[in-house]
Amino acid sequence: MLPDSRAHTTLPTADVERLRSWYEGVLGFTPFAERPGAVLYRTAVGSVFAISRGSAMSSGTHTQMAFTVDDIEAAAADLRARGIVFETYEAPKTTDGIAHIGAGRAAWFKDPDGNLLAILQFDDPT
Repeated sequence: MLPDSRAHTTLPTADVERLRSWYEGVLGFTPFAERPGAVLYRTAVGSVFAISRGSAMSSGTHTQMAFTVDDIEAAAADLRARGIVFETYEAPKTTDGIAHIGAGRAAWFKDPDGNLLAILQFDDPT
């Protein structure tokens, strides 16, 4: 049953409207559904994520949602132009915000509530 189900990410926030304005104004998302205490967004075909009022906030210590990109340098440049600041890590070592990881390259940034997001470019595009 679950292997045939669509999966999605829900990001917690104490203030849905404030975080919503960031996802829409800075990252450029358009909501496809609004629920009491939550807003839902689509990315690629079948991909969905939500921001939702929650009582527990993110620790920001692990990736909560990642976006697969074809060109990580171009994606990082676009996000920087939108005011995004990438995290700096020693392990995996980031250079200009981008790290080499086992599957390819990645860069991490946080939303205003500390939810850790990533962009990923896989070495194997499949």
